[in-house]
Amino acid sequence: MFVDERIVTLFKRNAHHTLTYWSVFFSFGLCIAFLGPTILDLQCQTNSTLSQITWVFFSQQFCLLIGSSIGGVFKKTLFSALSALFVSALTISVIFAIIPLCNNVLLLAIAMAVSGFAMGIIDTIANIQLVTIYQRDSAVFLQALHFFIGFGALVSPLIADPFLSETGCGNHTENETQSMHHFRNMLRNSPIVEHNINQSLLPHEGLAEESNVHYAFWIMAFINLPVPIAVLFLMYREQLIPFCPSGTPRLLDKDELAMGSQQGAEGSEVEQKGHEAGGHGNIFSCCQNDNLRGLPVSFFMIHILGGMVLFMTDGIVGAYAGFVYTYGVAPPMSLPNKTAGYLASIFWAAITAGRLLSIPLSYRFQPVKLLMFNLAGAIVTVLMLLIFYTSNTFLFVGTCLCGLFLSSIFPCMLAYTEDILDYQGCATSVLVTSAGMGEMVMQVLVGSIIQTKGSYSFLLCGMIIACLGFILFIGLLLFHRMHRNYLTGTTKKSAMVEEPAAEQNGSAQTEQREEPKSS
Repeated sequence: MFVDERIVTLFKRNAHHTLTYWSVFFSFGLCIAFLGPTILDLQCQTNSTLSQITWVFFSQQFCLLIGSSIGGVFKKTLFSALSALFVSALTISVIFAIIPLCNNVLLLAIAMAVSGFAMGIIDTIANIQLVTIYQRDSAVFLQALHFFIGFGALVSPLIADPFLSETGCGNHTENETQSMHHFRNMLRNSPIVEHNINQSLLPHEGLAEESNVHYAFWIMAFINLPVPIAVLFLMYREQLIPFCPSGTPRLLDKDELAMGSQQGAEGSEVEQKGHEAGGHGNIFSCCQNDNLRGLPVSFFMIHILGGMVLFMTDGIVGAYAGFVYTYGVAPPMSLPNKTAGYLASIFWAAITAGRLLSIPLSYRFQPVKLLMFNLAGAIVTVLMLLIFYTSNTFLFVGTCLCGLFLSSIFPCMLAYTEDILDYQGCATSVLVTSAGMGEMVMQVLVGSIIQTKGSYSFLLCGMIIACLGFILFIGLLLFHRMHRNYLTGTTKKSAMVEEPAAEQNGSAQTEQREEPKSS
C-alpha cells in the first residue's frame, strides 16, 4: 500500500478528533483570507479613510498573534482544549455576524481584534492536539491540517466576490475607479493591506452605491457555524459535558490505544520530561525559571532557530500574497489589472496543492529532507524571478513554484523540531507565534520598501529573506547535532550509573543464596 497500514489504523482510531481539528482549520482559512477583498466596502460602511481601515486589519493580525502566544494555556486537559476550541469557533461566527452592524471604525477594530484572538487560540490548540495524538507520526496529519488552511483561503474569495460593490463609496472619475479596482485586486485573496496608499484617490463625495457585503459576512458566519457544533459533538462523545452523558466509550481511550504501540515503556519517561520542560504550554511558561534549569543551550537554540526560520518563510508567504499584484501591474511587467489579479489566486492555489502533495511525501521522506528541498527550491525560484524579471510568463510560473515550495515548510518544521526535542518543551507555541510575527512584520516591512524603492525591490526582499531563512536552517541542523550528542552522553552516563548498582544487587542476591547452603 502507498500508506502504511499502521498510519491508517491510527487515523481510524482517532478519526473523530482529527476531522474536527481539520474542519476548524478550514474555517480558519476562510477567516484569514476573507477580509481582504471586503476592505473598500467596510471603509464605506464605517465612513472611514483607507488609512484608518488598514489599522483595523492590523488589530486583527496583532490579536491573532497574542492568541497564538497564549493558546497553549488551554492544552493541560482535553476538556480545557476542546472548550477553548468551541468558544473560539463560536466567537468567530458571532463576530462575523455582527460586523455588518459596525458603523464605527473603532467598533469594527474591536470586533476584528476579538476574532483574531479566537483564531490565534485555534491555531495553537489544533496543532498541539494533533502532535499530542500522533507524536512521531504527526507529520502526515499536520500536512493535511495546513492543507485545509490553504483550501479555505482559496474558497473564501469566491464567497465574497458576488457581493462586492464596484464603485466604492461614490461616483468617481475614470482614473479614480481604476485606482479602486487596483486596490481591490491587490487585496483580494489576502488579508494583507498596504499602509502607504494615497488617500486622495478614494474620495467620499458623490452618491454611494448600495453595498451587499453584509450578505457575504452572514454567509461566512453560517458556513463557520457547523465548526463549533462539531467540537461540541466531540465533547459529547468524550463525555466531557456533565449534563449530557454519553453511552459510547470515550475516544480518549482509543487514542491511548493508538499511541500505546509506539510509546511503550518510553511513554511515562517522555511525559515526565515533558512536565519538567513545561510541556506544550504557552510561550510564556517557557520563560519560567523552574522549567529552564539543567537544560542545555542546544535545547533553547532549537526553539529560537526553528522560530526564526518560520519568521522568514511565513513572512515571505504573507508579503508575496499581498504585493505580487502590485509588482505585476508596475513596470517592467505592466500587466493588465485583471490579468495581474490572478497572481494571488494562483499563489494560494499552489499552496493548497503543495500541502495536499506533501501529505504522501511526508510519509515517504523525513521532515528535514523536505525542509532542505523546499527552502532551496524557494531560493532558486526567487532567483529565477529576479533573472527573468521582464518575463510575464515566468512570473506566473514562478508564482506557482513559489507557492508549492513554501506550502509545507511550516508543518515540516513543526514535526521536525518536535521530533528533535522528543515532544517536550514549547516548540509548537514558539513556532506558531514566530510564524505569526513574521507574517505581520514582513508585510509592513516589504510594503514600505516597495513604496519607497520601487517594485523591483519586492523580489529582492524575497531573495534576501529566503537566504536568511536557509542560513538559519543550517544553524538549526548544527544545534540538532549538538543536542543529539548531549542526549547520547546523558544516556551513557545514566547507563554507567545503573550498571554498578545492578552488579551490587546481583552480588547481594548471590550472597543471600549461598548463606543457606553453608549453614
